[in-house]
Amino acid sequence: MRHRLIANTAVSAIGLGAMPLSIEHRPDETRAIATIHAALDAGVTLIDTADSYHWHAGEEGHNELLIARALARYGDTSEVLVATKGGRGRPGDGSWTVTAAPEHLKHAAEASSRRLGVDTIGLYQLHKPDPAVPWAESVGALRDLLDAGTIRAAGISNTTTAQVLEAREILGDGLASVQNRYSPAVRDSEHVLRLCTDLGLAFLPWSPLGGLSRSSLDGPGPASAGTAFHAVAAERGTSPQQIALAWLLARSPVVIPIPGASRPASITSSAQAVELALSADELARLD
Repeated sequence: MRHRLIANTAVSAIGLGAMPLSIEHRPDETRAIATIHAALDAGVTLIDTADSYHWHAGEEGHNELLIARALARYGDTSEVLVATKGGRGRPGDGSWTVTAAPEHLKHAAEASSRRLGVDTIGLYQLHKPDPAVPWAESVGALRDLLDAGTIRAAGISNTTTAQVLEAREILGDGLASVQNRYSPAVRDSEHVLRLCTDLGLAFLPWSPLGGLSRSSLDGPGPASAGTAFHAVAAERGTSPQQIALAWLLARSPVVIPIPGASRPASITSSAQAVELALSADELARLD
């Protein structure tokens, strides 16, 4: 496994997005834990979660608790960075809410710390800007959490370049990462990625495999890009998913994709994408 940096912490170049293990149509716990263990076996040392990754009402923290149980049963996990998030909620009807008031975020981080069984959260991310709360106030809560030692590094998610720059002013070197949607089909965070590259901030694409399914190739969006990923994969004798992850890694040295998985085979295959080196011609076709 190759590694990249989140602040001063080296993590696997591909992480595990753990959300599918806890939301709608999630696997049973045996398969969920096997999936996390398969990631660790493959050298994955970054696991992304959130307190809102659950299915039913009253299950807040389901994913965090699952990860804590899986790590406890594995052995030495001292090199694993669990990155969690706060600021979103799930009332149980399939919808998502946003609550990024400072006091809420502080209490949420403390609760996440307890569920994960750690004194300090390695990376705590503000899940989404709250239109009802000034951005500076929400980010200020991360500053307070850093100062209190509740979290070691801070991240932001679903943000614009202006919000990244403002967060950088407030958090300084405490800002370690940005997590935005970015994939073969969704590339509207290109400017954010370029800014992160310039600032040395880790960029964690969520839903990094969007646009690769056969059914999406004839739908809206850059269908030609999806077709190109399938074509290159066929030539290479591998999967479009692995090609997409290799393409993402080639976009910038700060990119750390976090593909979701609900089966051991999925994350094992994703982790193997670090071995793929795409040629200049292939990258041009995919770009």
